Amino acid sequence: MASGNRLGELLVREKLISLQQLRQAQDEQRKSGSNLGYTLAKLGYISDGEITNFLSAQYRVPAVNLDEYELDPNVLKLVSKEVCDKHKCIPLSRSGNALIVAMGDPTNLHAIDDIKFLTGFNVEPVVASETAITGAIERGYNLGANAYDDIIKEFGDEEVDFGVDDDDFNASELEKAAEDAPVVRLVNALLLNAIKKGASDIHVEPYERKLRIRYRIDGVLLDEMEPPLKWKAAIASRLKIMASLDIAERRLPQDGRIKLKLGGGKEMDFRVSVLPTIWGEKIVMRLLDKSNLQLDMTKLGFDVGPLTDFKWAIGQPWGMVLVTGPTGSGKTTTLYSALSELNQTDVNISTAEDPVEYNLPGINQVQMHDEIGLNFAASLRSFLRQDPDIIMVGEIRDFETAEIAVKAALTGHLVLSTLHTNDAPSTISRLLNMGVEPFLITASVNLVLAQRLARKVCLDCRAPFRPEPEQMRDFGFSEQQAQVQQLLRGAGCKNCNGSGYKGRVALYEVMKFTESLKEMVLQGASTAELKTAAIKSGMKTLRAAGIEKIIAGTTTMEEVGRVTMGD
Repeated sequence: MASGNRLGELLVREKLISLQQLRQAQDEQRKSGSNLGYTLAKLGYISDGEITNFLSAQYRVPAVNLDEYELDPNVLKLVSKEVCDKHKCIPLSRSGNALIVAMGDPTNLHAIDDIKFLTGFNVEPVVASETAITGAIERGYNLGANAYDDIIKEFGDEEVDFGVDDDDFNASELEKAAEDAPVVRLVNALLLNAIKKGASDIHVEPYERKLRIRYRIDGVLLDEMEPPLKWKAAIASRLKIMASLDIAERRLPQDGRIKLKLGGGKEMDFRVSVLPTIWGEKIVMRLLDKSNLQLDMTKLGFDVGPLTDFKWAIGQPWGMVLVTGPTGSGKTTTLYSALSELNQTDVNISTAEDPVEYNLPGINQVQMHDEIGLNFAASLRSFLRQDPDIIMVGEIRDFETAEIAVKAALTGHLVLSTLHTNDAPSTISRLLNMGVEPFLITASVNLVLAQRLARKVCLDCRAPFRPEPEQMRDFGFSEQQAQVQQLLRGAGCKNCNGSGYKGRVALYEVMKFTESLKEMVLQGASTAELKTAAIKSGMKTLRAAGIEKIIAGTTTMEEVGRVTMGD
């Protein structure tokens, strides 16, 4: 706690304890050698929580309840148990180049300098009671990897030992191992824990000397557990049985689906992809939660101006609307939200998708099968014979698909599709490079939208801080924006798994294809010239949209810097 005498004086001055109680505690402290705060709590004069809240208010440092906090093993590795014991502190989370550390005494500069020197991170203290810190140190450093220990203990050394080379084992042995009770429980726990933590993907990865399992949470991969390597075949076989795949085939990639029925009638789909690697089968599962599909455009992260432009574009009777961004940037969700808004009884909507992620009632969705010739181009040709009003193409990958999509947009259909480009203006260059004529692009494209997903600051542990104005200006803030008094970031808590982030928000760059931009394309303008002109006509870049979300306290500079490039 804040140095004994100083803390005692402050508590007496604030009338939280009497002078007599302080002297009795000091006498007891000299006998036991404990710190003053612990002694006061032990004697019942003041609770741990009251001391923590008092220090938090006194030094304007956030307080955390470590009993409800889920410690991150990767963050704990940054500071040794010895250092934590010595300074009565524990690291909680990382935020950019800052390390959030729970301390009993937030004014202990010696401890802060020590941790800064050892880790290379700037230390940002938060307050916790010394009793809670001691308990957290024992819990974090002595418990080992994770919550799967009880299941793993059920495996005997002689059970399911496939060694490094499991090619000699036949299907019946693999199936027997996969049905072993602990294997079943471990895999079930993996799937359920992923749902509980809000993961979007599960990665099961075999390497030469270890088997690693990771979850992707809010777009970032995090280590979940490392089961012993000898169980890799049993775990892989169990997942393949659940996905109705061939467990005897371990040399070719396979794709399947697992359906999980949860309480309350909720269903969860896992899209399973199995890939043979040199050390075994890598399995990636994408979680598709229909109940979490957000189709309300106003809740996706659109600002008023860009949303008005987007709604105008999808409300046109014909033309093309393109959504661009890397894999996992939320393009499908944006398209689905547009389709759900357009889905009326008087229109015929057809989609070509690879894969179909969510079923949308009232919309004709077609799954691609390249192996039998059912690709985007073939589907588009068929759609045009099906009297469509609105067509959605999962992705424009080649000239053939682009050419048919453009022709469909020119012949009275509204076409929605995606491309993989870095920003909205470079989408036009991509279509030109595919071989689409400039006059066809200018005649067909209504609007291009680029997007990214940034993690949102956790509402439960967010705290204000003030970055350097120079750092903000370098990031892209205007002179006026850089004067903003404070921003928000998460300290890390149980609710956000110590990351300081919970959930994601979309950043949008919406380029309405105006007559002046069309004229520039016909004259052969470069991507940079198009971008400059679009910004002049009111387009907000991804970085500018991110900065607005930072100022609003929705996300952080580190997060926007991770998903966008400087303008």
